[in-house]
Amino acid sequence: MTEPLKDRAVQRTRDLAILGATGSIGCSTLDVVSRHPDEYRVHALTAHTSADELESLCVRHNPRYAVLSGLPEDTALRRRLRGAGCPTELLFGAAGLLQAVEECDAVMAAIVGAAGLAPTLHAAGLGKQVLLANKEALVMAGPVFMRKARDAGAVLLPIDSEHNAVFQCLPTDASGRAKVSEVRRILLTASGGPFRTAPLEKLGAVTPDEACAHPNWSMGRKISVDSATMMNKGLEVIEARWLFDVEPSRIEVVIHPQSIIHSLVDYVDGSVIAQLSNPDMRVPIAHALAYPRRMESGAKPLDLAAIGQLSFEPPDLQRFPCLGLAYAALRAGGTAPAILNAANEVAVDAFLRGRLGYTAIAQVIEEVLGRLEGGEADTLERVLEADRSARACAAQCVENRTERAA
Repeated sequence: MTEPLKDRAVQRTRDLAILGATGSIGCSTLDVVSRHPDEYRVHALTAHTSADELESLCVRHNPRYAVLSGLPEDTALRRRLRGAGCPTELLFGAAGLLQAVEECDAVMAAIVGAAGLAPTLHAAGLGKQVLLANKEALVMAGPVFMRKARDAGAVLLPIDSEHNAVFQCLPTDASGRAKVSEVRRILLTASGGPFRTAPLEKLGAVTPDEACAHPNWSMGRKISVDSATMMNKGLEVIEARWLFDVEPSRIEVVIHPQSIIHSLVDYVDGSVIAQLSNPDMRVPIAHALAYPRRMESGAKPLDLAAIGQLSFEPPDLQRFPCLGLAYAALRAGGTAPAILNAANEVAVDAFLRGRLGYTAIAQVIEEVLGRLEGGEADTLERVLEADRSARACAAQCVENRTERAA
């Protein structure tokens, strides 16, 4: 991870900013926090354009700030929030996200996609405790992000169920740093999504609603599609490389349809340690919020006898080509992961809007990776330029396919 994660007693109420408060992670975080009102105070809540949902959350939680990052200044919305009897100061645009993380103790970074990079990086640069649910921050800018976090003394705590599981299974030294020298492999589990056993020839006709019908988890539509294609797992492999400072060859993926074991760590002595829980994001959220203690999350206790069995299988890269593309981008290094992520975001958006077929998502990503030459990812500016170029290239690839299909 980054700086030592020292034991801390809760001496006062901690101020928490939640980036992406109206999403599934944000809502789960608010649920956990509401169970422990003496320990956590909601400092800031952000959303992209969901003004009604954000207003409702502000009335309930009374944060110091609320941010609508995807909207320009709107005095009518400010008046509406004040009229609801809420003391919250409403901010707008990307600058509002940066302000939201400046005066708090901890930041839940749960904005989906590249849009979460800047505020998450800002929080890390301020030395905050960052509860990292935005995997794109490390996928796009792993070297930059980790360097800034180390220099500022930030504490990174993973929220993705897989990375949180790995973190729980890793040994630490006296200072609290993870000791990966004793680890042979990190095994990230994947459910296989809704199409794990679907005939390959039928995948081309998959609809957005079918792709978003995850068998175990309730997630947003973009993440649900990523789970169906297993790009989500590919991004998690890249994230794990930076979080735990291990080379790609030591990170493997195994399909586990029950989603009970969230990841495993294979040690050099032959021991394998796993973290198990019901598929409920409140478990890793509560773990990170309370770390190094434990606290009640609201999740149901695990009943292994009722589950009956746990099964595993290797991922089929013919069925899940996005996973192979992610590994290839990680091995290529530099800006290749940022290009991969940008192309995926454009392709998934086109699929959800009915402009691209399901199997064409991987085809567009592969085409963009083939067209663009990666460079060094040593500065944020280079990463963002690669992101812009990849989005433009992916949009053109989608347009070309649309024109051919017309």
